[in-house]
Amino acid sequence: MSEYGDFSTGHEAGELEQLHQESGSEQDYNSQFGVYAQDHSAAESTDFETGRHVEVTGADGSHYESTDFTNYSHDTEESDSVFAAQGSESAHFSEYSGLDALRAQFETDFTQATHLTTGDPGPAIASS
Repeated sequence: MSEYGDFSTGHEAGELEQLHQESGSEQDYNSQFGVYAQDHSAAESTDFETGRHVEVTGADGSHYESTDFTNYSHDTEESDSVFAAQGSESAHFSEYSGLDALRAQFETDFTQATHLTTGDPGPAIASS
């Protein structure tokens, strides 16, 4: 005849803490530039002049002089200019931050009892 008995009680407690932090930033810059301008100017001048010169001397000896002349002048001027420029500018800045926190607590109580009797019933083990 054999008798087997087991009795155990206990308490278990625990705690869990977790902290997660995240942060970051972003920056952007953009610049564009472009303008186009063109200018043209022209000037022209023409002068044409004709003339005659006559000279006479009188009384005892004759003197005669005659001159024909032509004067021609032509002037031209041209000017070209090109100007190119363009502008655009932008900037962006952003920042972020995040924080996650977790806290958990747990507690357990247990009581366990086992009673095995073969043959003669003996004293019993009580459980609570």
